[in-house]
Amino acid sequence: MSEFPTRPVAQLVGSNGPIHALTYSSPPSTYILTGSSDRSIRLYNPTSTTPSPLPNSPPTGRLIQTYTGAHTYEVLSLSVSSLNDRFASSGGDRTVFLWDVTTALPLRRLGSASTAHSHTGRVNAVLFSGHDDSLVISGGHDTTVRIWDVKSNSNKPVQVLSDAKDAITSLAVPQNGNPEVITGSVDGRVRSYDIRMGRCTTDVIGTPVTSLSLSKDGKTVLVGGLDSKMRLFDRRDGTCLKTYEHPGWKNTELRVQSCLGGKERYVVAGDELTSEAAGVTGTTSQEEGKIWAWDLLTGKLVATVTVPWGGDASNKKVTIGRDGKEKARKNVVSCIAWKEGGFGNQFCVGGTSGVVNVYGEL
Repeated sequence: MSEFPTRPVAQLVGSNGPIHALTYSSPPSTYILTGSSDRSIRLYNPTSTTPSPLPNSPPTGRLIQTYTGAHTYEVLSLSVSSLNDRFASSGGDRTVFLWDVTTALPLRRLGSASTAHSHTGRVNAVLFSGHDDSLVISGGHDTTVRIWDVKSNSNKPVQVLSDAKDAITSLAVPQNGNPEVITGSVDGRVRSYDIRMGRCTTDVIGTPVTSLSLSKDGKTVLVGGLDSKMRLFDRRDGTCLKTYEHPGWKNTELRVQSCLGGKERYVVAGDELTSEAAGVTGTTSQEEGKIWAWDLLTGKLVATVTVPWGGDASNKKVTIGRDGKEKARKNVVSCIAWKEGGFGNQFCVGGTSGVVNVYGEL
């Protein structure tokens, strides 16, 4: 069995701010979609590359399309339909948009200007669900999860789930077609909703939940939290099967995503680069980020991968602290996506540098 992929194969450039959202297109997963703080969404082909003008840098992936003019704040989440003809986006402007991939225009805004039928805070997560991707599910800072029927002309959600006591940070839906919605919240709970039966099962994690990654069979879920631990839970009885942690990996302040990768062989996470962790991990530069990978079954750390700032670092903005001194730049790797289907063992990561780094095979 192949080892964890650490070879950089492409960089995706063009964003004018940090990357907050990443997703591959649906299988064969040829393209990568990114969402940025510059309010734009970009579609790339990582296999169609040109040589980088910078020394010792991987080639640059081809920018195919830029989607703008809809979001007025940062883009925080993306989801692609199974036919790759549409995608959904959500952001800090409290909105959810449905887009046509080819025309580069939003098909509609889900919800209305009236807060009675829309989110009242930033929308942290969005997902397609239902038969023929007929539903879009969104969760946000207003503690609600809203289910939208995209085949209907109504601007009202068909259902609102309001059990959470704090912000919704993450969503997951099973790939086996079961009518379920799994939510992660800052209130430290993972809630599983059986939409057909009208039943909600709550698992108490005890720390704010930052990410969810569901296994393909839907029987286990990886939960990331703000206690510098990730936990694999059996969804049938709520048993914690394995905990993933390391003295050098810290996640106590930021929403750092984690996922299952390599045909569910690995648990992979970014790094918020706290000063406490920096001395342990051995990061060679303050500008470099890190990816951490654990073996799913044993819980042992199997790889750490350095993520360079990327692009032309000399042109990046300088941040001045309250003391008037230049603040050290840190490439916080906050979002990650693993290629499902298609050729090659591949994943991509994004963060504060605004450059997406692609690793593995092309």
